[in-house]
Amino acid sequence: MHHNNLKQKETKMKQNKKVLITTLLGFILLVSTCVDSVHACTGIRLISTDKGVVYGRTMEWGAFDLNSRVAIIPRGYSFTGLTPDGENGKKWKAKYGVVGLDMLGKDYLADGMNEKGLAVGLFYHPGFASYTSYEKDKADISIAPNDVVSFILSQFATIDEVRQGMSEVRVVPVVEEALGIPVYAHWMVTSPEGESIVIEFFDGEMKIFENPLGVITNAPTFDWHMTNLRNYLNLSAVALPDKKIDDLDFAPLGGGSGMIGLPGDFTPPSRFVRAVAWTQTARPTGTSSETVYEIFRILDNFNVPLGAAEGSDSPSSTEGMRSSTIWTTAWDLSERVLYYHTQNNRRVRALDLKELDFSNLGDDLIHMPLDKIKEQDIEYITPKK
Repeated sequence: MHHNNLKQKETKMKQNKKVLITTLLGFILLVSTCVDSVHACTGIRLISTDKGVVYGRTMEWGAFDLNSRVAIIPRGYSFTGLTPDGENGKKWKAKYGVVGLDMLGKDYLADGMNEKGLAVGLFYHPGFASYTSYEKDKADISIAPNDVVSFILSQFATIDEVRQGMSEVRVVPVVEEALGIPVYAHWMVTSPEGESIVIEFFDGEMKIFENPLGVITNAPTFDWHMTNLRNYLNLSAVALPDKKIDDLDFAPLGGGSGMIGLPGDFTPPSRFVRAVAWTQTARPTGTSSETVYEIFRILDNFNVPLGAAEGSDSPSSTEGMRSSTIWTTAWDLSERVLYYHTQNNRRVRALDLKELDFSNLGDDLIHMPLDKIKEQDIEYITPKK
């Protein structure tokens, strides 16, 4: 009888062990799946004490290098919007010169600023973006999501013009060959006066949200993110005060205790909360040029390793990539200067739009590589013998 009890206990222990192993494997698989499907672009805006405005963002893609280039669009350049039938969409000419960063080796701008200081960023929005259905008889007012950044920057100088102009076009889904699906996106538009809006498409309808905090990430919808902030009202830049319990005195172990509870994972909701926390507690900066330093410092908090960004759950070819954060930009809207660094070279490079004569650049787009050489620019300071 005693022998039977021992066998039953051993059998039960083995079963419990199997259940525990299965549970742990399931948990690991769940975590891996969640990390692999994360969508990780983050955009922020800061305003200096002299009203200078800087917008910056990270660009993440974990499946392959987007091969972004700096693209310069001259005034008068002719555009044709893309539709499911091809290049038969809306036609327009650039009123304003534009500098942007493209993607996929094509003339699709992911980020940019025009000569008036208006900036636009495209941010991935899978599972929520739902565009207007394509109608052939309305092709002449239709554009693809890939066209939105170029359309806004080449046509409009103010947020009010953007609101009006976007209401007069139809953004229709067009399958992007490199992805196998349309570019599901939403956009943050920022003016040199510091106003920001977010443009989204849901159930085929365009929605425009005021963005007073100047922050954007990815899914879900922007209004959901703003509501979710209410869960983090306890966060503070000020350290928690000492606390006495009975005869015991407790004090924070170190600086930063006011931010206990700040979510640290890569998910869009967590990054949105962190972006708000860091921008709202940023150090005061006197000029937009000084604010660029602060933008880059904050965005360093959002660098993502390979395998934890958009596209990571798709067939991938990451050979030669060093990070899912492919590039990081800071657009000085007041001084009209682009600053950026890349996964290959963290040296900051700059392009001054004020130095460009957009009316005398020729008839075609100008493309420049982000990195002339894909390696870190290192200054050796070893003393010579």
